[in-house]
Amino acid sequence: MIKSIQHFEEVGIRNLEKEVEKFLKNPKDMASFVYGIQDNIIKLGLDIIKETLESCDETLRNSGKRKKDWQIVKKDEKTLITSLGKVCFEKTLFKNKVTGERGYLLDRILGIEGHERLTEDAEAKMLEESVETSYRKAGQAISISEIVSKQTVKNKIHSLEFQNEYKDLPNKKKVKYLYIDADEDHISLQFRERKGDLVKNDNHVKNNCIITKIVYVYEGIEKEGPKSKRNRLINPYYFCGTYSGEDNSKLWDEVYDYIRCNYDIDSIEKIYLNGDGGGWIKAGKRRLAGLTYVLDEFHLSKYMIRATSHLLDSAEEARQEMYKTMRSGTKREFEKVIEKILKVTDGEATIKRVKESKEYILSNWSAVKVRLEEKEGIVGCSAEGHVSHVLSSRMSSRPMGWSRMGVDKMAHLRAYYYNGGDMLELVRKQRRQTKAAGAEENDIISCEEVLRSEKNKRNELGKYMESISHSVSADVRKYAWFNAHIWGL
Repeated sequence: MIKSIQHFEEVGIRNLEKEVEKFLKNPKDMASFVYGIQDNIIKLGLDIIKETLESCDETLRNSGKRKKDWQIVKKDEKTLITSLGKVCFEKTLFKNKVTGERGYLLDRILGIEGHERLTEDAEAKMLEESVETSYRKAGQAISISEIVSKQTVKNKIHSLEFQNEYKDLPNKKKVKYLYIDADEDHISLQFRERKGDLVKNDNHVKNNCIITKIVYVYEGIEKEGPKSKRNRLINPYYFCGTYSGEDNSKLWDEVYDYIRCNYDIDSIEKIYLNGDGGGWIKAGKRRLAGLTYVLDEFHLSKYMIRATSHLLDSAEEARQEMYKTMRSGTKREFEKVIEKILKVTDGEATIKRVKESKEYILSNWSAVKVRLEEKEGIVGCSAEGHVSHVLSSRMSSRPMGWSRMGVDKMAHLRAYYYNGGDMLELVRKQRRQTKAAGAEENDIISCEEVLRSEKNKRNELGKYMESISHSVSADVRKYAWFNAHIWGL
């Protein structure tokens, strides 16, 4: 191993010297010089990764502890795509002498499945790109020199599992007011249940939309800077997904768990829920006791305009009267204002709009009054902007079709991303969950014992481990050299 690394270093230095000589002959060609340096460094890193993995496999082949229970069957070639590039190396297939089980023990050390082609860092790169652009671009961004298909990216996204397991903070935050905004986006599906099952209604509109919900909790708003006119949320936390039916209760339970684990509930005077009056949002008020529901100003203004836009020069006067009645009047007084508007309204469609606006406002009467009373602690609702920023910008602002699974997974991934989640840690969680599901504790022994048994023979390896590329992730090195486990070894 040490000789091989020295060889790589010597070859790498010679190649770098050649690039420098080429540059000195033509200093104007800076781009070629930079690319040449980059290519040589990448090649050197991939060579070191290959040599390290094969050395680890050789350690297993020579291990006395391994020989007690496993026998060598053959050597095979394995290809892994890392964020640095493609690594091809040899690994050994072993057979258990007692059970007859066959397996690549190196794969178990690395924590990868036998069919796995991507390392953790490559998957993390893929998720970082897919959450912002497209599956195709994610497949291209997975590695410096390699690409994978958009179908591969899709399969990885669909296999993600998100578990919101909040831990009680020892020092919970104490705030006077807490805010919850809720809204939804309508995402286009490729099909509802199977390909070709979308149909058009009488208005020639397809039934291809699925509702994707967004809820976020925050502590208030503040200016982005001393001279800025823009506001930003204080410590927002997002929840996104296609919760429907009974799953709607699951969504609000997650919101409650987050609040309970992060905030001192006894110190909170009011929790305001801002929304557009949707049934699933009102269900949150019933699910989380003590919420004060507030209608968001966007929808309030929208329905007031719908009720008065046909009045032309009198429209503003009518709206002012509606505002005054909603702020300090009764439902009956508001109905009288609407009746006055209907008397000067012509056309069936226009009359229908006025009546719909009336029903919307009356059905959210208490939430409307809370919004207009301007009590202490009331802030504007930014749900429309967050729907656009968090969901629509990736999922519905451009023509695209999703599967039901894809919509839900991407919505969760977007929430994870905007909550500051680390994609590498998400990938590692998936693999830990897979191992936990298939592990048999009675069949596990420490790989450290196997590798330490060769310590005297291979003592020189240690000082080179830190130089190995990040393409062999921290977890891989951990499993391979310190705390890894081989099942049944």
